[in-house]
Order: sequence, then structure tokens, then C-alpha cells
Amino acid sequence: MLKPFLFASLAALGNALFVYGQRGTTPPVNPFLFVLGAVAVCTVMFAVAAMLFRVGGEAAYLAGHWKWVLVSGTGFFLTFVGFFLLYTNFGASQYTLYAVISILTTSLGVGVVVYREHFNAYHAAAMVLAIAAIALFTFGNGRNVA
Repeated sequence: MLKPFLFASLAALGNALFVYGQRGTTPPVNPFLFVLGAVAVCTVMFAVAAMLFRVGGEAAYLAGHWKWVLVSGTGFFLTFVGFFLLYTNFGASQYTLYAVISILTTSLGVGVVVYREHFNAYHAAAMVLAIAAIALFTFGNGRNVA
């Protein structure tokens, strides 16, 4: 249980840094400019990491899995565009909404429906609470408008 928590925490820290950087700058005229720069930095970091961890057969792996790389790359694009639009227009506190919707789409949609991963009553209760969180968050946002 510790490793998944540590890995999720690493991803959460990275996400927080991304949002912090985006909220710290002024919105560019071109809505893709900031994200392009961030992705360029990320690409350089991944290139360095890939070179440091070379084991051989990387080209063959990419050639054999290019469709999945394309799917995931499209996912990154949609995520980053969604982040930009969400945080620029509504602020970092809206991450709650994204996180809960991600629980439903990723854990339930991809994990359970597509890949038939384990799902029990506790998971079902968590999904109900996630839906309740979206409802409460939406209600709370409506109450702040005055």
C-alpha cells in the first residue's frame, strides 16, 4: 500500500507544480503557448530520463506500441488543454472537480469497465461519494456567486 501512495503523491506533487506555474503567470494571448512551453520542458526531461535508463530495444518497443503511444499522447493533450481552460478561467480550487470526474472516468471507466480490474462494495461506496462530492462542489460554487 505504501508504493501506490508514494507514486500517487509524486504525481499529485507534479500536478500541483503544473497548476502553480500556470496560475503564477499571466494568460498568454495564444492559449496553447504556456502549455507548449511546459510540455517542451517535460519532453527534454523525459528525453534525459529515457537516455539514462536505456536497456536496448527502445525503437522496437515504440514501433510495436505506437498506437497506444498515440492514444496516450492524445490524452495528455486533452488533459493539458482542459487544465489550461479550467485553471485560467476558474482558478486552481476547481481541481477538486477535475479530480472527482477523473475518479469516475479513469478508475471506473478505464479500470473497471475496459480492463475488468477488481471492484468491490468499498469501491462502489467511493464512487457514490465521488458523485456526491461533485454535487456538493457544484452546489458550493453556486452559493459563492452573489
